[in-house]
Amino acid sequence: MPPVSLALRPGDCPASLTDQEAIETAYSADLAEVVRKLTRGVSVLMECEKEICLHVLMALRTRLKSLKPAREMEVISGRPSTDPNAGNLLQRMLGELEKAAAQPPGKVNILPHLDLLTTSGGPTITDTGREAVNQLYQNPQHVWLGFADPTLPLPGVVRNLFPHRVQLMGIPREKLASLITSTESRKFGESVHVGEVYRYVSGTNPVRLRRLLAAIEGQDLPASPKAALAQLRQGTLQAGLEMPTVDLDRDIGGYDRVKRRIREEILDILNLRDNADDQDRARDLEALLPRGLIFWGPPGTGKTLFAKAMATALGASVQVVSGPELKSKWVGESEENLRRIFVQARQSAPSVIIFDEIDSFAVARGTFTGSGVEHSMVNQLLTEMDGFRKEELVFVVATTNLVEALDPALLRPGRFEYQIHVPYPAKEARRAILEVHGRAMGLPWDEASLAHAVRRTRGVPPGASRASRWSGDHLQAFCRSLARSRLRQSKISGITIAEVEEALRGQVESKLLSREEARVVAGHECGHAVVGLALERAPLPERIALGDDIAGALGYVETGLGRRIHSVPELLDAVCVLLAGREAELLLEGELSLGSGHDLWEATRVARELVEVYGMGGDTTGVCHYGARDGSPERYKDLSASVREALDTEVRRLLDEQVLRARSILTERRKLMESLRAKLLEKTRLESDDIANLLEKQAPDLKDRIKALRSERDEDEPE
Repeated sequence: MPPVSLALRPGDCPASLTDQEAIETAYSADLAEVVRKLTRGVSVLMECEKEICLHVLMALRTRLKSLKPAREMEVISGRPSTDPNAGNLLQRMLGELEKAAAQPPGKVNILPHLDLLTTSGGPTITDTGREAVNQLYQNPQHVWLGFADPTLPLPGVVRNLFPHRVQLMGIPREKLASLITSTESRKFGESVHVGEVYRYVSGTNPVRLRRLLAAIEGQDLPASPKAALAQLRQGTLQAGLEMPTVDLDRDIGGYDRVKRRIREEILDILNLRDNADDQDRARDLEALLPRGLIFWGPPGTGKTLFAKAMATALGASVQVVSGPELKSKWVGESEENLRRIFVQARQSAPSVIIFDEIDSFAVARGTFTGSGVEHSMVNQLLTEMDGFRKEELVFVVATTNLVEALDPALLRPGRFEYQIHVPYPAKEARRAILEVHGRAMGLPWDEASLAHAVRRTRGVPPGASRASRWSGDHLQAFCRSLARSRLRQSKISGITIAEVEEALRGQVESKLLSREEARVVAGHECGHAVVGLALERAPLPERIALGDDIAGALGYVETGLGRRIHSVPELLDAVCVLLAGREAELLLEGELSLGSGHDLWEATRVARELVEVYGMGGDTTGVCHYGARDGSPERYKDLSASVREALDTEVRRLLDEQVLRARSILTERRKLMESLRAKLLEKTRLESDDIANLLEKQAPDLKDRIKALRSERDEDEPE
């Protein structure tokens, strides 16, 4: 059998088409299967939109009447009555249901408003609904045909009444060519590529499709189908959904690896599918597409922005959903909220559902300590993702900071099989991001100011914790601060380095230090810097600052990122640098402040790991891994008192050795430390060039470190 072509010419299309004919054309196989089940005495539940319910019912009636012998039908719809005691619509429907149940079996009893009869729009069943369900369960010998809107909740106790269920949503791609008339096809050009049209109408029912096609305006046989396709896209967009306009290249700076993967794994394949010559080729390409993907990484790095850029490239609508919005205190309502989101997405295809911070409800089942609704939500999410037709252009994108906490069932192939890491931006990405925001905010970067801003945004952002780094959000906030400052001063000239520094300082409230406090803090930080400069395996101190740059810190030393794989000598040097601050205070001030508490805690942690985890305790403790690596209090529970005492002794020995080492270096280079402190007190911030200039005068023997400080350093962490 030759493949079915996706190219359609006006002469290949029907001259006219009624709504009823469109239903028959689109769902002929489903209707035939429903009739077959009904004639065998099997009750059927049909889920379809109210807009097509009557047309589907008429199509089934025609087919049932054409049978020999014909099957009679009884429609239970709550018809208006002249009886004043007949009650409202639901009561009349219940009365008709009771009469039908009392008749001998043989008819097909049709419930066109099953969802209204059995629910109240929420997760509970009304009193009338309970009576209706009782009637249905008490008369299993009758054949029931129920209709329900897929956007409305239907309790499981009702669904279980119907052994066979059919969902009529969207249009099968192979039927689309038969649903376009010759007049309508001329609005797209000399020929219609069915794949292009299907991209925007896959979730539309046949009746609505006929309305949309008939409403297309424009000239016949245009050179491009773009105008007609744009009208289709606008017509299929559901109310309240967003059509993003985020360009993957223009609006997102850097992150070439992430962009390349989005293109290669999704956009390029979709482009090939949309331009495929036949149905078989299109289906083969669709089998390669993921249904879901996860963007994971630190906060503020643009995970949701990437999802919107992907949707823009697809011409897709977007729903951004958060876990707290979905959760409800009512049993079953959280799952129904998820169901409605997926139904709306399918009706508005192409569409992208973005679950922002999905770890708020989709953590591994059995680990969450909340109400338990999260487990049901995960199950519902899996059910909805498994229910997609391959040709439906609906993508589910999740963002999270904690991909390792997600339920493993979400990460298997066929669900969220692609996981894309969006890390903190490296140097080139920060440059590109600053340029993007510069264009948007009218910031006239020059090479010097831009390079300085890129270098200054390498470490910890103002007001952030020591574990944080500059993210895309931080960079945008910095650019806004710079733009506000220039607006206040009515500046139109190029950006200066002084303005960059002012904008960086302006993002946090300054900490005012007295002269004595500044001297102590400066000595402490210069102690770290001097030992870091003297030890070749220690990260290079590239900036020394007093005051307000890091949340909770009165001063700091900024170093390079260093390597991701460390040797034991490197860790020992790190311990030495950490202990150098307190030793500097003792040498310069003769006493200790309380500012070295965190340094001592971190040094002890590293020393304990060296002894207990990496087997560096010497002959006393041997080469052995002791206890849990997570540092929990239970790590010692299986160890004897003598082993614990030996471990503590080795940790103290290691720390004492590094204290003596730091003290020796600082004593030898005290003049350098004092000069560095004086310069820091004068300028409050010393950049790498300032440090290198001072070293050339005070410590020319550190020529390799001077050269490294003056060189352009690439960042070690890739995007």
